[in-house]
Amino acid sequence: MTINRVLITGGAGFIGSHLTDLFLERDCHVVVMDNLLTGSIQNIEHLFGNPRFQFFKHDVTEFIHVPEKIDAILHFASPASPIDYQEYPIQTLKVGSLGTHKALGLAKACGARFLLASTSEVYGDPLVHPQPESYWGNVNPIGVRGVYDEAKRFAEALTLAYHRTHGVDTRIVRIFNTYGPRMRLNDGRALPNFICQALKGEPLTVFGDGSQTRSFCHVSDLIDGIWRLLRSDVVEPVNLGNPDEIPIIDFAREVISMTNSNSGLTNLPLPEDDPKVRQPDITLAKSLLDWSPKVSLEEGLRSTIPYFESALSAVEETPVNFTES
Repeated sequence: MTINRVLITGGAGFIGSHLTDLFLERDCHVVVMDNLLTGSIQNIEHLFGNPRFQFFKHDVTEFIHVPEKIDAILHFASPASPIDYQEYPIQTLKVGSLGTHKALGLAKACGARFLLASTSEVYGDPLVHPQPESYWGNVNPIGVRGVYDEAKRFAEALTLAYHRTHGVDTRIVRIFNTYGPRMRLNDGRALPNFICQALKGEPLTVFGDGSQTRSFCHVSDLIDGIWRLLRSDVVEPVNLGNPDEIPIIDFAREVISMTNSNSGLTNLPLPEDDPKVRQPDITLAKSLLDWSPKVSLEEGLRSTIPYFESALSAVEETPVNFTES
């Protein structure tokens, strides 16, 4: 497949902005659409002035029109961290349903290949470990995390319905925990929380006893896998993530060590429906895409921590404006 021009919804977000860079580096024209609810202009401002880049501030739950031909649509628009989708539950459900519907409609009209950014959260608090794509999940549909879990599960169902009914050429990636530069400081997930707390000398907040496990994939590995999936013939969902599993408490200690911090640990109750384990089975990605992650956690943290140091310094240097009443 020849890809000359792509639309990336949510392209001002953490993963979306890295994908934008990747496609531009590979001589594609990129249209980014983002309502900036959780995305940031700072993630893409280095691209302004590039003749192969366009940005539209737009809510994809509304009608989408993109002039000229589009070869591929990558639908990454959605709040993606628990702190975000619990603050914006209705918006999360709308972008997973209405937004996916609008993006698929554009793909159908343009004859474009469509790639849905799904998530490991479709597996909920899994009873099967590690999680293969064949596992149907263990999701609480009315829990606080259900707005995100069910939005993505619906988006997958709608994507395959468009493929089966209308012949739209679709791909689905189930993304596991991903990290790297451009994550928001207040993202709310373990990695940005831990790094920010360690750099500020604050106790690292560990929920529960810290025995729950996660695996962390560097964003450079993830976007390579997405590129491979988009250009493949694989229609079924594919897990992309790092299978190297680590208990959260061990991860916290690793962050303290790598930041040379004097921080300690503090424990808080485990959030509702928080998964006890999370580890991708990447057998399909290996066999069908010839993909597996290359960046170790230590290497990835070494390249990520300086970004957080710089971002924290920028926040601290921002002047405060006082207004007299």
